[in-house]
Formats: sequence, C-alpha cells, structure tokens
Amino acid sequence: MSGRSTGPTRVSARTIQIALGVIWLFDGLLQLQPKMFGPDFANQVILPTAQGQPDLVSSTITHMAHLIALQPTLTNTVFAAVQILIGVGLLIRETVRPALVLSFVWALGVWALGEGFGMLFTGMASPLTGAPGGALLYVVIGLLVWPRRTRTVATPVVAGPATAEGPLGARGGKALWAIVWVGMGILWLLPANRAGGMISGAISGAVTGEPGWLAHVQLSVAHAFGNGGGSAAIACAVLSFVIGLGPLVSRQTTVFLVAGAALALDYWVFGEAFGQLFSGIGTDPNSGPLLVLLALALYPNSAAAASVPDPGTTRTASGAASSVALSIGT
Repeated sequence: MSGRSTGPTRVSARTIQIALGVIWLFDGLLQLQPKMFGPDFANQVILPTAQGQPDLVSSTITHMAHLIALQPTLTNTVFAAVQILIGVGLLIRETVRPALVLSFVWALGVWALGEGFGMLFTGMASPLTGAPGGALLYVVIGLLVWPRRTRTVATPVVAGPATAEGPLGARGGKALWAIVWVGMGILWLLPANRAGGMISGAISGAVTGEPGWLAHVQLSVAHAFGNGGGSAAIACAVLSFVIGLGPLVSRQTTVFLVAGAALALDYWVFGEAFGQLFSGIGTDPNSGPLLVLLALALYPNSAAAASVPDPGTTRTASGAASSVALSIGT
C-alpha cells in the first residue's frame, strides 16, 4: 500500500501533467463541435493564418486548408481523436512519456500550420491575441514536467516547484519562463503593436461570433483605448520584461508569477475572447490558461509533503527486521 502524505499540498509535476491532460481533452472535445465538420474549420480557422506570411509559409498553410476542406469530416475526426488520445495518455501515469512525445509532434504541427507559427513572420504578432502561440506553450510545459524517473513509495518527494522534478530543473523552468515573457515584451515593441488604434482594433476584432455580454465588455474596453495605445504597448512590454526576468534575479518568485498569470488572464478575456470558445469554431483555449499553468509549474512550494509509511507497511517491515534479528541471534 502507498504511504500517506502530510504537510502542505504542493503543486507537483504530476499535478501539471494532469492539468495539461485535461486541457488536451478539452481541445479534442472542441474539435467535435458541429461547425468543425464543415468548411468553417478550413476557411475560418486555418486559412486566416496564411495572411501576411512569407510565400512558402502562406502556400503551405493554404494547401493544408484545401486538403482539409476536401474531407472535413474525416480530417476533423482524426484531429479530435489524436488530441483526446494525448489527453487520456497524460491522465494515466504509465503512458505520460509517449503521450508527451505525441503532444510535442502534434503541437508543433498545429503551431506551424494551424497558428501560422504564432504569426511571428508577419510582423504583427501580438501577445494580446495569443502570440507566440498557445500550441508552443504545450511543448514548453510538457518539456518542463517530463518524468525523469518512475516514482515509488521509497522515492523522496522533491522540494521546490514542479519544474524541479523535470529534466531542466527549477533554474531551467525560470529560464524558459523568461524566454516566453521577454519574447512577448519584444513583440509588444513591434511597430505594428505600437501603432495608434492597434489595441482597440485587436480587441474589436475578437468580438465576431461572441455572445452579447462579452462583445459589450470587449467593445467598451476597445472604445476606451480609441486611436491610442502606443504608450500602453510600451507599458505592457516593460511589464513583460519585469515578469520574465524577475524570477531569475529575485527570490520573491511568487509576485512575478502572480503578475504574469493576471496579465495572461487579461489577454485571455479581452484580446483572445476566452479562446473564442463561444463562437463554435474555437479549437483551444488559446495562450491565457497555458501561461497560468506555466506559472503554476514554477510556483515555489514552500515545503515538500512528507511521506509517512502506512501502518501495514511499517508492521511488515518491523516484522521482517525482527525475523532477521532472531535468525542472527540463533
């Protein structure tokens, strides 16, 4: 029998794996929405990411969209099945490794052909709308919590964040956090993102297909920015740099993680429209929730839960020790 855990509950690598599995399952279920089995998936989800791309990227994405449009039911069923398979695999401890490998391959494919490489090659990629791409964050989080070894009852609990249990360790997790957030800060400084009316236009553009209450909130925020937004973009860039580099230079990691999660949720609500989950063509929750999950993976657990053997295990061990002692004595 397994031991009991006492002490504070910690966010472990297994916790993050399960959360990631739930998100993959949710993605698979979103793929089963009625609109996904028709032309909308190819025309409204895939094709728009070809706009503004270099010729090679644009033609590849366009060709993929046309292939999907030829057999939308078959291709969409396959897409849903793969994502559900990944999700189930992550929920079962014994299949985490192959599920993560499959998720890496699939997520990178989605990032390239479904998200247009996060629109990074267009010069208009904005963290407000999900750049550098939610699919890329699946890979980052999965890599950080890759199981290095099989845990047993005798395996000591690792102190520190969930990333301490992964191959890159706690420092590696902070480094990837910095790369993600500093990268988003750089994106905020792109001329397109500092242009007047950019923030307002991005928020207004996310209104299409959303319910009235959400559209009203988004349009109100967009109206507040008006034709400005350049100073707000610079402020978001500076804040992103602070959030990203903070955990590397300060022991007060939590404040930067909380700030990052809060800013990510702001993006998720106003710029990503909850990943367009209410539109009928949302394929995933977008980057907001994944940035929150990344923050949780880096959360500095104050203390590891102590492992206490079960009474039955203790009695068995004590009995065995007594038998050995008697054998030696005789």
